[in-house]
Amino acid sequence: MMPTERYATEETSLIELPLGLLGFERVKQYVLLTRPEEEPFLRFQMVEAPKHAFVVVPPHFVLADYQPDLSELDVAFLNLNDPSEAFVLNIVTLRDQGQATVNLKGPIVINRRTLIGKQVIPVNAAEYAIRHPLPYS
Repeated sequence: MMPTERYATEETSLIELPLGLLGFERVKQYVLLTRPEEEPFLRFQMVEAPKHAFVVVPPHFVLADYQPDLSELDVAFLNLNDPSEAFVLNIVTLRDQGQATVNLKGPIVINRRTLIGKQVIPVNAAEYAIRHPLPYS
């Protein structure tokens, strides 16, 4: 049997990234998919190319005290009225020999209310690694 996929957001809800992701600037619409057997990992799937997705993870599964500081420009772009409106995801990269790392320098931040997102470089990016090892890889 094939594992069932379910949307982490409502099935009709699209996440819009007006600026795209680094290297994928032309792709603007995504959906967040989850499979129970893959938790805590999610798939950030391209709507325009459904066979392509990024593996992402909420940062608290990787680094409990992760606190990316957003610039005022990013807060305004995302129309965040309160920090609780920000849903943060980090991209996972699979490396040689089954190892995996997480990009903590370039999180995807999504406004939970509007579903508009952006890949940001936090003001405090120097505190984090671009290839932070997964604790269980």
